[in-house]
This record gives sequence, structure tokens and C-alpha cells, in this order.
Amino acid sequence: EAFDPECVFSSIDHGGRYAYGNQPAIAEWNLARLAEALLPIIDDDPTRAVELATAALATFRPRYAAAWSTGMCAKLGLSDDVDAAALAPLADDLLALMHASRADYTSLFRALGAAARGDGEAARRMFVDPAGFDQWAERWLALSPDASRMDRVNPVYIPRNHLVEEALAAAVDGDLDPFDRLLAAVAAPYDERPGL
Repeated sequence: EAFDPECVFSSIDHGGRYAYGNQPAIAEWNLARLAEALLPIIDDDPTRAVELATAALATFRPRYAAAWSTGMCAKLGLSDDVDAAALAPLADDLLALMHASRADYTSLFRALGAAARGDGEAARRMFVDPAGFDQWAERWLALSPDASRMDRVNPVYIPRNHLVEEALAAAVDGDLDPFDRLLAAVAAPYDERPGL
């Protein structure tokens, strides 16, 4: 549950090819392999098919960057028109602090919503270097984050692997209660509810 861009989620990925931090590059690689397979139906002329596929693939990086920026702006409660030159270092610095502190990605972004409302203590406690977080938070708060926007995109509840495993094991034994509780929590993941 600690943020680590080198985290690998597949037991067969020994080299980290599909690690979290490699996802943009591997998505582009996968699209290139798909394009190669589709070349015969893209165009009858193989040279033209490669040109068209290459042109289409060239749009991936800017589209990915735009989608990442939009998503990160929302997670940080910032306006979509925040300058990309300001957003990238802000986000990169936060991710580096999270990695160094092994902070939980989901919990931290939710705690930042409280920080945007003036109570940064829960977020601050997630860092081994609270002063580093304070410096980052000062830059972020200067951009007037919208806590309500953050609450709409940063879930309180996610189906953690250990909880899914517990629910599956119980279901195999005929007990669907853990599954029902987990499903109830993730059915409305942005709404904090007592007892969950």
C-alpha cells in the first residue's frame, strides 16, 4: 500500500517491465504491437499502412500527457488551466516525497482534501520528512486547490488486494458477508460513511 513507481503487480514480471512507473511506455509499446498486427487492414499498401500507423501512434504521448495532467489537476484540486510547466514539477515532487516516505497513494490524496480545507496534519503524518511536505504544500496551497473537486476524484474506499482475497476466501466457504460489505463500500467510494 506504499507508493512505489517500481512496484510490480504480476508474479511473472521479474524484470519490472509492467511496473507502475513504466505504464505509459509499455502502453505505447503495446499499441505499437497492435498496430503492427493491424497493418494489413490499415491499408493495402504496406508502406502506406506503416505511415498511417506511425502517424496514429505519434499522437499517444501528447494525448497521454494531456490526460495525465487533467487527472493530476483533479486529484490535486487544481484548475485544468494550471500551467503544465508548474504542474509537472509540483506533481513530480509530491510523488518523490510519497515514494521516499512509502506513503499510501489513495490515502494521501484523500488526506490532501482535508489539507486544502486547512487541516494538513493527517497528510503531514504520512511523510518521514514533514518539513519537505510542508514546503511542497506551501507551493500547492498557493494555487488555491478546490477540496470539493478533490473529494469527487479521490476515493475514501478502494478494493485493497487483501480485502478482496478475504472476501473471495469467505465466499468460497459460503460466507458472502465480507463480499457484500466490500461491495457496499466500493459502490460509493467517494462518500465517507461511519463503520466502513
